Amino acid sequence: MRTVHIVIFFTGLMLVTSCVTKRQFIEIEDKLDAAKEKNQSLKQENVKLETANKELLSKNRQLTSGKDDLSSQLEKLRYELNLQKQNNNNLEQREEQARREMELIKTGSSSEIEMLLDELLSARNDLNQREDRLREAETELRERNSRLIELQNILDQKDKAVKELKNDVMKALVGFNNNGLTVHEKNGKVYVSMEEKLLFKTGKWDVDPKGRQALKDLSRLLADSPEINIMIEGHTDDVPMHGTGEVKDNWDLSVMRATAVTKILTENGKIDSGRIIAAGRSKYVPIASGDSPEARQMNRRTEIILTPKLDELLKIIEMNH
Repeated sequence: MRTVHIVIFFTGLMLVTSCVTKRQFIEIEDKLDAAKEKNQSLKQENVKLETANKELLSKNRQLTSGKDDLSSQLEKLRYELNLQKQNNNNLEQREEQARREMELIKTGSSSEIEMLLDELLSARNDLNQREDRLREAETELRERNSRLIELQNILDQKDKAVKELKNDVMKALVGFNNNGLTVHEKNGKVYVSMEEKLLFKTGKWDVDPKGRQALKDLSRLLADSPEINIMIEGHTDDVPMHGTGEVKDNWDLSVMRATAVTKILTENGKIDSGRIIAAGRSKYVPIASGDSPEARQMNRRTEIILTPKLDELLKIIEMNH
């Protein structure tokens, strides 16, 4: 962000003065390159976050499937434990019968009696060991099932929070719903998509008054929701832009627009700037195909992507590995 400020400052200097030295021009170009590198870094960060989100969704599906398997195994173990208890009762009956038989054969061989007692003792020890293992397995399954239930509860809470956030955003921006603004939910995130006509003039990055008001209304909601991470993405159409000033192409334009939106949101002092990532996506993430005027208008947009923090969810997933 600081780098972009410096670029804007020096570029403003270029516009004020009628001519610059070659060394000053080179310095300005270097700073613009640095801003582009920063944007590329933010793009990579965004890709990592999207990849992490996909992995979390995949792990959630695996854990949900594992929950059903564990429940089935638990029922099977309970059934086996009941069978072992029945076997134990049978062994106790056999032991009692053996005692009665020993009373009848007291005149018989003492070695035979000792052998029978050894067999009974060995059978009882074996049964006790199997019961111990089954109890340990049942305890482990209960613990894992408890963690899965906790994970599912967190996922349900997250989904509920996303839906509530979407509704709150729509209420906060109700006056702009039919004026180039849409709000939708996808992959556990809320997307606030603003068409170019709501925020900017063609090829410009200064936010229009009406768009500024929409962003101000949204900032008040986000200030009261510190658990939400914010990503701002600037998007252009596929028409090449050939500028000569600080904005030379669609990459630059998308970055400057994302940055302009970020600055307006952070004018609300209650929003921590560390929650926000601003990135330019140029023409490379279209939502409409083709080169018709309607498709290009849809692709010229700024998206504010709101994501609940996943700290608690990550902790539960780590406990299951």
